[in-house]
Amino acid sequence: MLVDSHCHLDFKDFDGELDDIVARAGAAGVGTLVTISTRRSTFERVLGVAERFDNMYCTVGIHPHEADAEGETPAEELIKLAQHPKVIGIGETGLDYYYDHSDREKQRQSFRRHIAAARETGLPLIVHTRDAEEDTIAILHDEWERGPFPGLIHCFTSTEELAKAALKIGLSISVSGIVTFKSAQELRDTISNVPLERLLVETDAPYLAPVPRRGKRNEPSFVRHTAEFLAELKGVSFEALAEATTDNFFSLFSKAERPG
Repeated sequence: MLVDSHCHLDFKDFDGELDDIVARAGAAGVGTLVTISTRRSTFERVLGVAERFDNMYCTVGIHPHEADAEGETPAEELIKLAQHPKVIGIGETGLDYYYDHSDREKQRQSFRRHIAAARETGLPLIVHTRDAEEDTIAILHDEWERGPFPGLIHCFTSTEELAKAALKIGLSISVSGIVTFKSAQELRDTISNVPLERLLVETDAPYLAPVPRRGKRNEPSFVRHTAEFLAELKGVSFEALAEATTDNFFSLFSKAERPG
């Protein structure tokens, strides 16, 4: 079995197709899916999607792009919403200085509030980071000194320095279809050095479809292509890669129920 640890099935890209998308995922061996929150204002929609399917869970959080528009959601509110049995993680959150859709200081403040919620609930933090490596490392280290918290770097595309910093404080690394792109050799070099017991796989659907589906709308069933590529990169069988990444997921996201 595989797990798509990060997708966005509440997005309008999937309107009217969810039953077929989840069925195709199952046919591809993807037994569990996590649809990720990006705005507090749309959390109920995300939760509603997760509640439709026994094998789907969700998170609660605010993407750094939305830090301005969504305002200052306190950690206490995130903690309260996270009590729902379908909510298994905090985020996605983090820093994105590539697009700068939100003020950087507001992004940093939001990031810290999400970390506080992850620390309090014990639910894993889902970290988005792009062109903000130095600040991401600094905040993760500073907050870890205040008290540990579980989590992962999602859709990892950064350098070995960030990978080492994340692994040092116990975070995991989630690999998306980007690792299959011809231009991603530096990323492949970094991922090749990440221990198998700290890796997860994801689609980030509807974005970043892996080769051989690149350019298409991504969906959870395509995580199999990423897993097959990752198995070859790590020098293990597909079955071993699937078993390891699934075990890693349920160890980290311990609130989720593993299918029978």
